[in-house]
Amino acid sequence: MSILQVNNIETFYGGIQALRGISINVNQGEIVTLIGSNGAGKSTTLKSISGLAKVKSGSILYKDKAITNKPAHTTTLLGMAHVPEGRKIFSTLTVKENLLMGAFSVNKKNLIDQRMEMVFEYFPILKSRIDQKGGTMSGGEQQMLAIGRALMMNPELLMLDEPSMGLAPIIVEQIFDIITKLNKDGMTILLVEQNAYQALSIAHRGYVIQNGEIVLSGKGSDLIENSEIRDAYLA
Repeated sequence: MSILQVNNIETFYGGIQALRGISINVNQGEIVTLIGSNGAGKSTTLKSISGLAKVKSGSILYKDKAITNKPAHTTTLLGMAHVPEGRKIFSTLTVKENLLMGAFSVNKKNLIDQRMEMVFEYFPILKSRIDQKGGTMSGGEQQMLAIGRALMMNPELLMLDEPSMGLAPIIVEQIFDIITKLNKDGMTILLVEQNAYQALSIAHRGYVIQNGEIVLSGKGSDLIENSEIRDAYLA
């Protein structure tokens, strides 16, 4: 069953067209990845879905409900969580305070506590750093915190923008292991990545974007074997 449908959207920054008729589909329970070079339109696609970038034309449906150009806080309340590129944690707040920011719409303390314990199950390091300020943590720990903050919303769809950016290879492996585990536990994931091999290795399906257009799509395993993809992104 489709949880997200993006239909022929076009998005501009001023007079510059960033997306040119982008259409993607994400089914419930899938990991779907969007790969491409810098400036191809990957991040803009996520921002258009979550309401952070204004769509000029086309439509976006989440669980068959129109969400085109809905404010970001509205899409969050519907069950979507967007972890932006660069992590964007609150550097002066502690780990606990950052996580609480992710539960801004939850009024029941016992529910907040349950979700925080769930986050700690995925990221035990965060529990040991609960009173540490986010800005003093390593890049990998900050990425874990950014994902943990999103999980506090208990999303059905988790959108991750470049979660491996700037991280050491061993930390990248840990992050992708967690993404896979989240998916096995039932979470649908839309993943934007420059690390094409890592992304396609765990994705059920993938889309390749160039200059704001989808130029290729297919199973993750098939795209890894595609000679054009290998030459452009996996060499």
